[in-house]
Amino acid sequence: MPVVTLSARRLSFSLAATALLVTAGVARADIKDYELQLVKAEVNSGDTVVAVRIVNKKTGAPVPDAVVFSKRLDMAPDNMASMVAPLEPAPAAEAGVYGFKTNISHPGRWQLSVAAKLQGETGTLQGRFVVKAVP
Repeated sequence: MPVVTLSARRLSFSLAATALLVTAGVARADIKDYELQLVKAEVNSGDTVVAVRIVNKKTGAPVPDAVVFSKRLDMAPDNMASMVAPLEPAPAAEAGVYGFKTNISHPGRWQLSVAAKLQGETGTLQGRFVVKAVP
């Protein structure tokens, strides 16, 4: 039967305690700790860019590297949900901002619907915004 010294037991306990503290300190944020924000509520009709910002609500920090996998721009606020404008990714002006090139066919209220996955988080961040298109 092996003999375990007191110092070996202390070392083993110390390593286990350190591992427990390290894993306890790596608390994950919840998807509810983030939000989508509309960058501009009013845009010009025709060729334009609509954009959203993703921020950490606790820190106010922008969230880069999100994967926006669902996006739609339609006239649902004006009871014309079947009128849809195309959306294509646009280059980001700053970290945490996700822009979409579009061609808004005529003035009115348009609904931008966005869904995104955040790196290292479970769940989906979703938002719906009303964008006013002016002539």
